[in-house]
Amino acid sequence: MIARFPGRTIPRAGPVAVANPARHSDGAMNKSPTKGSSFAELFAARVEELPDWRGKMLSRLRTLIRKADPAVVEEWKWNIPVWSHAGLVCTGETYKKVVKLTFAKGASLKDPAHLFNSSLEGNVRRAIDIHEGEKIDEKALTALVREAVAFNEISARR
Repeated sequence: MIARFPGRTIPRAGPVAVANPARHSDGAMNKSPTKGSSFAELFAARVEELPDWRGKMLSRLRTLIRKADPAVVEEWKWNIPVWSHAGLVCTGETYKKVVKLTFAKGASLKDPAHLFNSSLEGNVRRAIDIHEGEKIDEKALTALVREAVAFNEISARR
């Protein structure tokens, strides 16, 4: 098939077979189940792919988020865990040297404990990069998740 543009003719490739399975941003193979799987199954598969400190950290973050907001909705989007309540609260991503918790509207949230240490230049998102061996300020993270939920609820009423 050929796509025609003014002054150019560009061959268009047909369907392409993918020889290599997908890889995560941290280089781990994407062995996670997809269609028809529950969030819990997808999350467990992701943690299993990360047998080091990152899997444990991601699990701990999930526990803290659910504790902070028992009504949080857990979804699997963009091949990562996503937590929502009246809108997107945060996502959990893993990279080779960091576990990243990205708050969708973090720039609008109060962060008195200064947990945000990444994506600080943007006008919307803010993130927390957690490196191996770092401790989480659980009280501050709980407050931040609750702040994000409250912000979403206020925004949803407008």
